[in-house]
Amino acid sequence: MDHDGVVRSADALAAEAISVGRNAGLDAVGIASAEPFHRTRAVLEERQAVGLAAGMHFTYGNPERSTTPERALAGARSLVVGARRYRRQDPVRPGANAVGRVARYARQDHYGELRAALGAVAGVLQEEGWRTVVLCDDNALVDREAAYRAGIGWYGKSANLLIEGEGSWFVLGSVVTDARLPPAPAPVADGCGPCTRCLDACPTGAIVAPGVVDARRCLAWLVQAPGPFPPRWREALGDRLYGCDDCQEVCPPNRAADRRRAPEAGAVGEQAWVDVVELLAVTDSELLDRHGRWYIPRRQARYLRRNALVVLGNVGDGRAPAVARALEAALRSDDPLLRGHAAWAAVRLDRDDLAVAALAGETDPSVLAELAGARADGAYRPGRCR
Repeated sequence: MDHDGVVRSADALAAEAISVGRNAGLDAVGIASAEPFHRTRAVLEERQAVGLAAGMHFTYGNPERSTTPERALAGARSLVVGARRYRRQDPVRPGANAVGRVARYARQDHYGELRAALGAVAGVLQEEGWRTVVLCDDNALVDREAAYRAGIGWYGKSANLLIEGEGSWFVLGSVVTDARLPPAPAPVADGCGPCTRCLDACPTGAIVAPGVVDARRCLAWLVQAPGPFPPRWREALGDRLYGCDDCQEVCPPNRAADRRRAPEAGAVGEQAWVDVVELLAVTDSELLDRHGRWYIPRRQARYLRRNALVVLGNVGDGRAPAVARALEAALRSDDPLLRGHAAWAAVRLDRDDLAVAALAGETDPSVLAELAGARADGAYRPGRCR
């Protein structure tokens, strides 16, 4: 209610929620009904059935839950959906011999800023006596569908949500509430037209049809997936330690948005590049202290080390003493996953000698298979590894 104790109309309350969200740092705010996302659930289940979800959990883990807002808040009637830009200026690549690139969304805690802004929106609703739940980066709700329903943007062929005139460099989240607020009149019309640049630019061909991503090929998922990194896609990983931005990099709306408004400077301490030699040298606890914000399978540092070894094999100089020492240490690891990836990296960097010396008594079949596979595939390609 307002300062005179008068209960405001739904339109007035919606207008204030949107205004407060924008003042709190949201770049776009919209409202959607909390009706179940029946179409989205069917799509998730269909893609899951044919294997496109790979082992991805998140909103695929329980499609019924992630497409039913009332599962997050009993009696939910509306979603106030917010988008916050995370595009920042790219820092200069450091001069270290082997560094891994971090996708823009993971360079700092953009979701923390989004959650705080959505919390301000929730506060407005709570003051009127309505119940709220804030959801962002949460498997309880398909954020892109909520944003699409709220009229914030359209589904691009990359499967990212694009905002008209702004592009796709946004994190998304929602306030689920039992307040009945006026929803957006209609979704935003498709703005991609005939463009297929994102499909053409994907380094593994993971965008198998407009708006359809095969997680089994998607580098952004593979760096988060448990188990060995698929040999078929290791070279394509390049220097990407965590995440992949290629489909967004080539997107014309994103490029146009950058021309209209130059990206802000990055925050102090932003993690855009990581020295993978150093990463391989620190303890597990140090590694998780530095990078624990990222999704790491089972919170096990071995998976970031696995990624680092693939990056090292792609961009390192096998004759550099620091690289050689990192390979030798990994080849003598107690973890066969790391020994195997180190064997692949050593062969790729023309340091078969290191692998032979370190693995002379190796008995683990997975490690031996990695070494044999790297040799058989001719992993070392002069002129491409350095």
